Amino acid sequence: MPHRILITGATCVLPEGEARVAVLIEDDKILAIDPPAGLRTHIDETIQAAGLYLLPGVIDDQVHFREPGLTHKEDLHTATRACAKGGVTSFLEMPNTKPTTTTVQRLHEKLALAATKCHVNYGFYIGATPDNVDELKAAQRTPGIKIFIGSSTGDLLVDQQEALERIFAQTTLPICAHCEDEATVQANAARFNGGQSLADHSRIRDQAAAVIATKRAIDLAVRHQHRFHVLHVSTAAEVPLLLDHRPFITAEVCPHHLFFNVEDYARLGARIQMNPSIKTAADNAGLWQALLDGAIQVIATDHAPHTLEEKAQPYPKSPSGLPAVENSLALMLDQVHHGRCTLSQVVHWMCDAPARVWDVVGKGRIAEGYDADLVLVDLNQSATIRDDDQLTKSRWSPWHGVTLTGWPVHTFVMGQTVFANGKVDDNMLGREIPFDHTRGGYWATK
Repeated sequence: MPHRILITGATCVLPEGEARVAVLIEDDKILAIDPPAGLRTHIDETIQAAGLYLLPGVIDDQVHFREPGLTHKEDLHTATRACAKGGVTSFLEMPNTKPTTTTVQRLHEKLALAATKCHVNYGFYIGATPDNVDELKAAQRTPGIKIFIGSSTGDLLVDQQEALERIFAQTTLPICAHCEDEATVQANAARFNGGQSLADHSRIRDQAAAVIATKRAIDLAVRHQHRFHVLHVSTAAEVPLLLDHRPFITAEVCPHHLFFNVEDYARLGARIQMNPSIKTAADNAGLWQALLDGAIQVIATDHAPHTLEEKAQPYPKSPSGLPAVENSLALMLDQVHHGRCTLSQVVHWMCDAPARVWDVVGKGRIAEGYDADLVLVDLNQSATIRDDDQLTKSRWSPWHGVTLTGWPVHTFVMGQTVFANGKVDDNMLGREIPFDHTRGGYWATK
């Protein structure tokens, strides 16, 4: 017999707007929205959710979960427990592990490992190198290709024009890129003697480095008519570039580039050292406006933890990256509380838009026939982020001590409860995310 769960009393954020309707789950799918009496039979579990809001599960399209090879910082088990707590039901992970995910074999090895360890749904990018275009052409079971146009791990730096032209011309999968111009970064590093303080990090990885690389990548995408997603936009100066070349171009912003700027180095130190670097308060404002205007479509975290011991090293030895999956949804719900955006906008940026950008099948919306990846949130709950409470292996957050109003309280992955009552169910496992790249991406999929 199918297993049925009825969620009743919640205000649901549907594609057409908010409505207080019941949602009926059958096994791993949403069977019905506001089901008729005839379907409200043989219910195995009823969840009374009065006063709560029901959202699609968050899809985080840019994370670094460090497995294999760097598991002292994070691993798939700890990272996906943090996802479950934070309302993130699906993630797309980057290829800069050790070894890097630059062949079809390594991609499949990662997928097999994830099937045994992940508490939420998973997908993995294949990474570009200067000479692996045949692997990129053969890859399936992936959201797309990741290019590091800027300093990176191992052999993942691709900044020679000939190699970039080849990748954009000869492959068909969607491409995303880390856009920081390597020549500009190196020239700036020489000017600042390699960097003497954390403030130098934003001078070395400056606005020009981001703009030059983003402009270069967009030019490649437009000339080759290739779908392209700009990862972690960090400057307001990049926004006009995004507007000029639709429908090939989509983009995302991360919470750290919305909420932190160079004035915060004195307070937070290496906790906010990131690539691309934190920029100015004017960039914060410009990126927020780009989200509200639709020039940027997606919010992702770029979750990339290091241990606090590693972060405590003097600059430039301190590594770039921070953990965020555990708190990203709450950070945005707090902005809803303060009137900066609407709940429907948050759902679009964090759920529906990433599904459309990456051709994710059956996720990102509360709709009949879609996967039952759902999160109940309490918009009135206030709590303070504490390092010691974090489930991520690194056990710290750059938002330590910040009180937020609006938190996920119950997370479903494929119809199964994976987080409730403050606890993660470690017996629940997610599934490989299906992709259909014939759907055409963000601008084509409705």
